[in-house]
Amino acid sequence: MGSPAVNEPSARYVAAVSSATLVDSCVLIDVLADDPVWADWSLDQLEKLGQQGPLVINPLILAEISPRFERADDLEAALAGLPLVREHLPWDAAFLAGQAFRVYRLGEGVKTSPMPDFYIGAHALVRGMRLLTRDVKRYRSYFPKLSIVGPDEA
Repeated sequence: MGSPAVNEPSARYVAAVSSATLVDSCVLIDVLADDPVWADWSLDQLEKLGQQGPLVINPLILAEISPRFERADDLEAALAGLPLVREHLPWDAAFLAGQAFRVYRLGEGVKTSPMPDFYIGAHALVRGMRLLTRDVKRYRSYFPKLSIVGPDEA
C-alpha cells in the first residue's frame, strides 16, 4: 500500500475550478534545455494548455529552474518566449503543503522540511488549477484530487 494522501481540503482551501495550468519546473527544464526525449512533448502540452487558459508559475518553480543560469537576466530572457503568468503562493497552500509533508514523514520520508513539490501541488489544488508535470506519481500520491496533465494523462 502506498503513502496515505492528504485529506480532502475544506472549502476554505479550494478555489473554484480554473482553466489555468500550473507548469511544473521539469516541463520548463525540458523546453529550456531542449531535452532530446521530453522537449517536444512538453512544448506540445504548453501550446495545447495555453490555448485553454493561462500558464502559471510561482516563485518555487522559478527557483527550481534558476540554477541552470548564471544571471537572473539570462533566466528572464530564456522565459521571455513562453506565455507564463507569475503568481505568488497562496497562503492557504502552506497548510496543505504541510499536510502533504506530514504524510510523507509518516511514510518514513527522511527530509526534515517540506519539499517544493508539496507547495507546488498544494498551490494548484487550492487555486483549482491543473498541474502540468512529468512527475505524476509523486503528485498523485500526495494530492489524489489534483487535476494532473502528464505523459500518461495527456
